[in-house]
This record gives sequence, C-alpha cells and structure tokens, in this order.
Amino acid sequence: MSLAPALTLDPAATTTAICERLRDQLATQLQRRGLVIAMSGGVDSAVCAALAARAVGANHVFGLMLPERESDAESLPLARGWAETLGIEFAVEDIGPILDAFGCYWRRNEAVRHVVPEFDDGWRCKVVLPGSPMDTERLNVPYVVVEFPDGTLHRARLPAAEYRQIVAATNFKQRTRKVLEYYHADRLHYGVLGTPNRLEYDQGFFVKGGDGLADVKPIAHLYKTQVYALAEYLGVPAAIRERTPTTDTYSLPQTQEEFYFALPTQTLDLVLFAHNQGRESAVVAGELGREVDAVARAFLDIDRKRAATRYLHLPPLLASPVPEVQSPVSGEED
Repeated sequence: MSLAPALTLDPAATTTAICERLRDQLATQLQRRGLVIAMSGGVDSAVCAALAARAVGANHVFGLMLPERESDAESLPLARGWAETLGIEFAVEDIGPILDAFGCYWRRNEAVRHVVPEFDDGWRCKVVLPGSPMDTERLNVPYVVVEFPDGTLHRARLPAAEYRQIVAATNFKQRTRKVLEYYHADRLHYGVLGTPNRLEYDQGFFVKGGDGLADVKPIAHLYKTQVYALAEYLGVPAAIRERTPTTDTYSLPQTQEEFYFALPTQTLDLVLFAHNQGRESAVVAGELGREVDAVARAFLDIDRKRAATRYLHLPPLLASPVPEVQSPVSGEED
C-alpha cells in the first residue's frame, strides 16, 4: 500500500462520524449547551468551526477572534468572514493590553537582546529551526532572526536559557486566548473546542494550559492532508485553505515548518503515517524518493519530539489515586 492513497478519506462519512461524536460528547460527558472555538483564520480552526456548526447548530457555537499587535493582518478578516458565512455568533477581543500587563513583549525582547544587543522593541523578530532531519545528521538548534531597520535580516544562535525565555514569554499569547475561551464557555455554559490536527497533537506542537487545553478535540486524529480534504468538502474558502500554516505568534512571518516541524507538512504527513504503521525506512525511502538514512533520521526526530513533549499530554500527577473522582477512561488534560 502506497503512502499518499492511504491518507485518503471519505469526507462525507468522516464529517458525519465526527459530528455524531461531538453531539454525544457534548450531551453525555460534558453536559454543556454548545461550543466555543477560537478562530485564527487558519484551516484547522475553520474546519472545526464548520464541524461544530453542523454538529450542534450554528446558534450553539460561539466564535472568538483574539488578535494582538503582532498578529498577521490577514487572520482577523479571514476568521470573521468564515464565522459570518457559518452564521455563528462571534466576538473580537484584542488581547494586546493583557499581554502588555503580563510583560509578554518585554520579557521576550529582553532575551533577544542578550543575543542581539542592538535589538530595539520596535523591531521584528522570530525563532527558527533552520535545518531538516532529512537533510542533515546535525542537531537542529534554534536561532533568532531579527529584522534591522533597513530591512536586512540577522540570524543568531540562541543559547538554551534565552530560547526558553522567548518561548515562555510568547506562550502568554496562547494561554491568554484560552483564558478568554473559558470565560465565554463558562458564561454560556458551553464546552471549549480545541483545534489541533494529528501532526500537532502527536508531535507536541501546543502549549500546556494554552492551545493544548480544551474539552473536545475533534480533528486530533486527522493528518493535515485529511484536514485539507475536509476543508474543501465543508466549503472553507480557498483564501483560508491556501494559506501557509503559520504560528501567528512572532512579529516576523513564521511558518510552522521553520519554527518546529522542520519538514513540509505534506512530507511530515507521509513520514508520520508510515512510522505509525511500522513501515521500514527503506520502503518509505523508495516511495518518497529519498535516501534511507534521511527517512531514518526523520523517524528518529518524530520519536525525539514525542519523548521531549510527553509531559504536555500528562494530566496532573497525584501522590496517590483518588478513585471517587478519577475518570474510568484514561484521559489527558491537554
């Protein structure tokens, strides 16, 4: 069985199955009246919003757009337009003042200046992983990219402490958005719908207590290729479907590939699927037209990310079980 056809799904049947499951989860386990979803203008949240509207009705879905001053200018109009098309109620809340109060920006900029002393608060920056596990055996280390006033880009390697501080500071963005999602969920007696796809969920590309936190995650089992297939079936606009997947976290444009995955989405879909199926790297290499060692390194990178982010999936650890309130089904908090 070749890789690409194996990821093909029946979008109508998949949509029906997810919607039935959402209705059941909302009614029997969550016991809530509807669903809150943060809409970023990306394909994952657009698909999830459409699924929620089909599952419980547009009048029981509440959309949230949560921009800040470093958000991509395209995100808000795309998210707003899709919410209007779906006919769901929504709100736009600028989280910039909250982030200022937390010190999100200055804490990040302080760490950047440790590496690039001339960096000014008005300059733009991002964090990147410049290598690919399929192209090199070297450990892929993070760099900060700074845009100087004349438009030139300067790249500097990030020591561990500065990298952690930058990530910790920018994580305020995801956690602030989640606080507001749960505010509206509590206000409406709704559940919060999370939007990670399988690549993000499997590889730990989420923030604990931030975008990883939700009551239901309806597409966490779907590879990104499959999400795009659902998006087309559900009528998600081409302007959303054709956007490059982005973190929408840093002031400089930044793709998910250069920040975390280190592989193009379509390639990672195939490699992750093959690894999950227990395929031999030699067989996968032949199908992808790559060297066997390159595929083996990609498999190793998948395993390393799983190991490094395992704690993100763990619920709070107890010193001793509390069986009276513990769920009989082993679950995860994030």
